[in-house]
Amino acid sequence: MRKLNWMLQESPTGAFSFNEMCELMSEFMDANVYITNRHGKVIGVGYKSKSDSMAISDTETGSEVLPEEYNEELMRVRETTANLSGDEALKIFKYDYDTADKLHTIIPILGGGQRWGTLVLTRYSPSFEEEDLVIGEYGATVVGMEIQRRKSLEREEEEREIAMVQMAIGTLSYSEIEAVQQIFAELDGDEGLLVASKIADRSGITRSVIVNALRKLESAGVVESRSLGMKGTRIKITNSKFKDELNKMTI
Repeated sequence: MRKLNWMLQESPTGAFSFNEMCELMSEFMDANVYITNRHGKVIGVGYKSKSDSMAISDTETGSEVLPEEYNEELMRVRETTANLSGDEALKIFKYDYDTADKLHTIIPILGGGQRWGTLVLTRYSPSFEEEDLVIGEYGATVVGMEIQRRKSLEREEEEREIAMVQMAIGTLSYSEIEAVQQIFAELDGDEGLLVASKIADRSGITRSVIVNALRKLESAGVVESRSLGMKGTRIKITNSKFKDELNKMTI
């Protein structure tokens, strides 16, 4: 417990590594320790024995995840459940789970009235005792608080980005908004090449209006641009909310 507190206190921002926390718990409990989010992604892990890990590699992202059917059952566990083994473990980890003879302790990760994920402890012996459960539940509580904090920061960042876009769009004239919509309707993804003269010819909007609109967006920190001379201008959207907010505009 003291080591966990030390790890938290050493962080100047209050943030900490879920992996580091799992490694500390794994060392103390002599167990595999997993932290999963509500979707089954392994966001922290500490291995005593990686060879019998319950996690698998996601074929698309390469990150460690729990099989979907495992996670569905874990998310149904509403309170700390200790020392599941054999048939009891197979009810959660299903028929193809080949280490059901291990002891499994499942601790829901909660915070702010929401279920954020699950802390899972596994080892062959001895049984998880009261001291293990106290540390596990303490860890789950701390993780729940940290996930809440990160979600709050994400919301704040999202709100900040939206406000920046709205301010940037608010500086544009009617014709500049029309020009911007023409530009980004043609952009493939968040980055591409713009030839202002071609857009001007197709849309009937003057080249100067297009250039002024881009300058305003760049000054607001919404896009970046780099001149390539006769080839045109390389445009990159730097604010993830820009397209969504632009699409809400009606001319």
